[in-house]
Amino acid sequence: MGILVTALVLLMAGAADAATGAATMPAISIQVGEAGSASSPGLALQMVLLLTVLSLAPALFVIVTSFTRIVIVLAFLRQALGTQQTPPNQVLVGLAMFLTFFIMGPVWDRIHQDALAPYLAQTLSHDAALTAAAKPLREFMLTQTREKDLALFVRIAKIEPPKNPDDLPIRIVIPAYIIGELRTAFTIGFLISIPFLIVDMVVSSILMSMGMMLLPPVLVSIPFKLVLFVLADGWHLIVASLVGSFVR
Repeated sequence: MGILVTALVLLMAGAADAATGAATMPAISIQVGEAGSASSPGLALQMVLLLTVLSLAPALFVIVTSFTRIVIVLAFLRQALGTQQTPPNQVLVGLAMFLTFFIMGPVWDRIHQDALAPYLAQTLSHDAALTAAAKPLREFMLTQTREKDLALFVRIAKIEPPKNPDDLPIRIVIPAYIIGELRTAFTIGFLISIPFLIVDMVVSSILMSMGMMLLPPVLVSIPFKLVLFVLADGWHLIVASLVGSFVR
């Protein structure tokens, strides 16, 4: 799992340089001849590993970056506004992706500088590049993860508690990071929902007092919630809070 995560990060970190031509990608050639030694991995094994990494890329992008927290908070915001499918899912996912690129930019820059660039320059071996690429990503996840969550999975895995966080296996860090992100996202979503819930309650009480039983309170409260959100510059506050929750 750790190899797949770090290999994916190496691919993602080098995507920009590959597009601009800043880095020269290694050529791939297929030759027909006698097989090498039994200990060296064959081309077929390397292709299987590459296809495996590419097939897991969407899931890894979601679970080891800031994407999970951002997209859940945006979904809570849309639900609190009561606007059904506005903004549409494509807009929310696109905004979450670009915010993720912005937040994870320093991490990917470190991965490119410490792992990808030396590996492409053939000054760093494959194993050393994976180790160097895993370090910034591990530090990012540990920064956002509570010790309580790490201790939970250490206890479940029945391993000795490490003296240094860097000694934690990646199979412990990733699930602890995920449940921490879910907890933080639900906390932010709860705080976002409170003012809009108050607007719904006020509108519902006014309609009840006026005897307008058949008029849906949600339908009447949507314009007031939109006005409140716009006057408070809601998108600016939400994005600033989300980015600020990662930048420490």
